[in-house]
Amino acid sequence: MEGLSSAAAEAYQRAHGYNEIVERRESLAEKIAKKSVSPVSGMLFLAAVLSYAGGKNFDGSFILVLLVLNVGVAVWQEHKADTAIAALNAHLATVVKTLRDGAWRALPSRLLVPGDVIELKAGSVVPADAKIAAAASVSANEAALTGESLPKDKKEGDSLYSGSFVAAGLATAEVTAVGSGTAFGKTLAKAADAPKRSALERDILRITRFLSALAIGAVALLTLVLVARQASWLEVLRLDLSLVIAGIPISLPTVMTLIIAFGVVALAKKDVVVRRLSALEELADTDFLLTDKTGTLTKNHIVVNAVACYALAEGELRRLAAFVAAEEPDETLNQALLAGQDARAERVRAYHPADSSRKRATLTIETGGRLETIVLGAPQAVEALCELADGAREKFRADIAAFAARGYRALALATVDGEREERMTLGGAFALSDELREDAGEVVRYLRENGIGVAMVTGDNRAIAAEIARALALPGAVVTREELLARGFEAVGADALRGTAAYAEILPEDKLALVERARRFYTVASNGDGVNDLPAVKAANVGFAVANAVDALKGAADIVLLSAGIGVMRDAFIEGRKIFARLYTYSLYRISESFRLIVTIVVLGIATGLYPLSPLQLILLALLNDIPIISLASDRVKVAHRPLRINVRAQFSQSLLYGLVGVVNSLLLFSLAFYYFRLPLPLVETLFFLKLTVSGHLLIYVAHTKERWWHYLPSSAVIIATSVTQAFATALALTGWLMPAAISWQLALFVWAWSFVFMQLSELVKRPLAASRAS
Repeated sequence: MEGLSSAAAEAYQRAHGYNEIVERRESLAEKIAKKSVSPVSGMLFLAAVLSYAGGKNFDGSFILVLLVLNVGVAVWQEHKADTAIAALNAHLATVVKTLRDGAWRALPSRLLVPGDVIELKAGSVVPADAKIAAAASVSANEAALTGESLPKDKKEGDSLYSGSFVAAGLATAEVTAVGSGTAFGKTLAKAADAPKRSALERDILRITRFLSALAIGAVALLTLVLVARQASWLEVLRLDLSLVIAGIPISLPTVMTLIIAFGVVALAKKDVVVRRLSALEELADTDFLLTDKTGTLTKNHIVVNAVACYALAEGELRRLAAFVAAEEPDETLNQALLAGQDARAERVRAYHPADSSRKRATLTIETGGRLETIVLGAPQAVEALCELADGAREKFRADIAAFAARGYRALALATVDGEREERMTLGGAFALSDELREDAGEVVRYLRENGIGVAMVTGDNRAIAAEIARALALPGAVVTREELLARGFEAVGADALRGTAAYAEILPEDKLALVERARRFYTVASNGDGVNDLPAVKAANVGFAVANAVDALKGAADIVLLSAGIGVMRDAFIEGRKIFARLYTYSLYRISESFRLIVTIVVLGIATGLYPLSPLQLILLALLNDIPIISLASDRVKVAHRPLRINVRAQFSQSLLYGLVGVVNSLLLFSLAFYYFRLPLPLVETLFFLKLTVSGHLLIYVAHTKERWWHYLPSSAVIIATSVTQAFATALALTGWLMPAAISWQLALFVWAWSFVFMQLSELVKRPLAASRAS
């Protein structure tokens, strides 16, 4: 097979496009139209119309300006999110070994065209529909297309489908369809995945429903009272609409997107791609990790850990072993023996590779005019060829047993003059093992110190699993597959999971069963690098793929590590807990502020028939509240040292306590200003607007930390945002612009002092937030 020429491939791409499923993107006009007809935009537009109808042309025009700004900001934020996601996805672009212009080369999968010849190995995602031209023990997992969990055997002439992956073997295939023309592309065009929602997302939506119900109930009650008092229907509608706009958390989608985006961007700088954004939120709740060993905790790179020398000195022993290893330099064990050695036998007379029956490799070389035979292989096989005294034999077997006890793979080397394999001299033995990653111990220790249980899952034997567990200081027993099956997965409880250091001799279906069992008790994370890890990674609450993972696993994981090592897993957990803390602060602030505003206006409206804020002021207040709320996306937070769960009862009770302080604050100020000082209602409305803005933003300082607010201030971005909005509100109050009347600087100073005093009262009712952040 010769494959295609670059010219032919480029001609196809010009005519038909690339190997990609082009997602229909909304045009700028469509995005603007979509945002313009959203519920929030509709309410703002209706408020403007009612203002014009009531003869308040300036109010109507200003509300329309706010509407345009709201749509513009929303479209801009969406554009930035699309750009960021496209940039991150570029990191996951796969390359395929392709025959082009008569030579094999690595090409981006998007450049494939029908007629291309490609080579796929175990773990490769099939990048396009293709027909197998040559196959060596090939099986493919087509679960993404057919739902069948078991791989299908494939032979020459069979089809491979885009979106599946090669589970085993090596295949050469000719591309038959690309992009939207593939079976996967046609299926994708007919269906869309249902979005997953994390616990935090569900909590925020619960808050939204609560505040929406509160606002609508308040509006209904207020409307009945106003109509009974024969108020103008037009004025009632304007007030009701403004109250709904101010009470319902309009900024909810923007705040959630920004808070998560900050975490995504922070991790992207550390070569971490977050494929499912809500996975970052779930990391805050994760309290158990089932971790892969080979290629994840270890480098999947064999090294020589120890050498036992008998008849040969270590240098000569390593040199002769390198002679044998150089005959098959691509073998994993041979690479370990070749490390640091550049010696190669000058004259090789014969070489017999190891196989399952001989269990040794034999090399005969000519050196110094004589023949020498070197045997390298399994200790038992090499021992059988050697003449050993009883003491030497016992010493050799004790050394091999000691290697095995530490989980090492042993190889022995023997030599003899001539070409025979008998009565050989035992030269020495090598202890080899997979090299532990430098950061593995630190990451495991950090996770355990921060409330996350860790258990290792490996296909290796008990001795190897025990040695790695010992090196990582993982407490608990090592449980083999045989012991696990004898006990039964249904008998594995929460304590047993936490009390196990490692599971050994585990198959992929066992790891999947362990993840599913652990999810009954914990929020589970799982990681890995191979096809065998894929079912467990997909089943976990949060799945990680390490940098050296196969393409299929990267495509299924929630989070993909692009740099070597697992140290950035720790950063992902930290970002998850930061996101939780920021969203929790937002929830406390949002519930208390909406509760305070809605209850105050309804109480005053029913009790006095007076309304401390005009519709325009309510809308302005909602806008000024959104600015510091959005800045919470970059707020400074302390990272908790344990998994975080939302205690809904504690969350709402704490928020309502803050809200009640705000209600008392507002009712006392209104009574003092209107009844005691007998200020005109326009002045009271301006005074009230300033008070709500200043005291509301000061609450952020109280709610964002479990400590006393002056011991742990917010980030500079939050301080700047609250300061600017408070200064702007003060300027509006002093000048009277957009306000019913201007107030004096003395009254403005009084409002600031009043708000600061009640800020301390909010501090006094603050319960330890730690108790309300974990159930």
